[in-house]
Amino acid sequence: MTRIAYFDCISGISGDMTLGALVDLGVDAAAIEAAVRSMGLPDLTIRSETVKKCGFRAVSVKIDHPPEHAHRHLHHIAEMIDRADGVDPAAKELAHRIFQHVALAEAKVHGTTIEKVHFHEVGAIDSIADIVGTAVAMNELGIESIIASPVPTGCGEITIAHGRVSVPAPATAELLCGIPIAESDIKAELTTPTGAAILKACATRFGALPAMRIDSVGYGAGTRDLDGQANVLRVLLGEIEDDQSAGDDHVIESDRVVVLETNVDDSTPEQLADCADRLMTAGALDVFQIPCGMKKGRSAVLLSAIAPSSRVGLLERIIFEHSTSIGIRRHVVDRHKLSRRSVSVETKFGPVRGKVVALPGGAERFTVEDDDARELATSNQTSTAEIRKEAAIAWQQS
Repeated sequence: MTRIAYFDCISGISGDMTLGALVDLGVDAAAIEAAVRSMGLPDLTIRSETVKKCGFRAVSVKIDHPPEHAHRHLHHIAEMIDRADGVDPAAKELAHRIFQHVALAEAKVHGTTIEKVHFHEVGAIDSIADIVGTAVAMNELGIESIIASPVPTGCGEITIAHGRVSVPAPATAELLCGIPIAESDIKAELTTPTGAAILKACATRFGALPAMRIDSVGYGAGTRDLDGQANVLRVLLGEIEDDQSAGDDHVIESDRVVVLETNVDDSTPEQLADCADRLMTAGALDVFQIPCGMKKGRSAVLLSAIAPSSRVGLLERIIFEHSTSIGIRRHVVDRHKLSRRSVSVETKFGPVRGKVVALPGGAERFTVEDDDARELATSNQTSTAEIRKEAAIAWQQS
């Protein structure tokens, strides 16, 4: 069994929300305060209190410290972490890892190196306390793996040290690369750079709540009150079977997509084929047609398109314009998929492209690109089966 925490980020994630949820799970705020103070911050205090968010109880954490105007570099923060004799080595390693991700994101955004980048919001004392405190609390709880839901960022604009920017802020967007984003029309910054960095460094998988035994649930409160939903981060702590935990996290990936579907009984096959081709060209992940029966016994086709959320509007327009559909159903679904990579192998017929899929358990599966197989078969006056056989042999030998 593996000790696991599931981060339910329905209202985003920030450093203080994370710390509040972990305190609610049973970590002593005074112990976190003592650990953070050992970084050379003797005047810092950490207060926790129970609050209500949209009628739900949650823990709010406040960091108090004397005013300061320092803009720290990564090495300044690293030195503070290293000299903290109250922080366990495992927690130090995690804190270093989180700040490293922040530095890489800030360096890319500002076109500089991680050694030269200035920390602003994340370099402030309260953010340092949130990150180091989170590392201390996770170590105290014995958390071995983190899975998180897709993350909403909010929308609109905010003002940061460099002026007015769109949500998500530049560094937050950079940190969220590779992390599934949940659509949100809330005009607020739901996910902060600190929250994004914690997920980047700690989460091994994203998706729906996994099959797990829940031992306890913690709720961390955000500072803002949101209309229609509680501004809290929920963390479910428990255990998961080893064959479902981090061992296969590099194999099974998760994201969230939209399924568009419509039933049509008066489109010609040629019209539907053209519509499907246009949908794929416009960015659909897949398009398929299923024969079905409609009212009055009419034969029809269920046309479905799997779409990334960013392409939904365009793909709906294509369906309306290039089929006889007068209504489209939408379903937001979580998707699990095996990790894959593109390769090219050399055969006696020439180079052949293919995909390598990583299977649970460590094995890999090689599949030839059909277009390459057909083109080489035609130019070499042989069969696609022969091309696939030679490519499979070349893959095994490589």
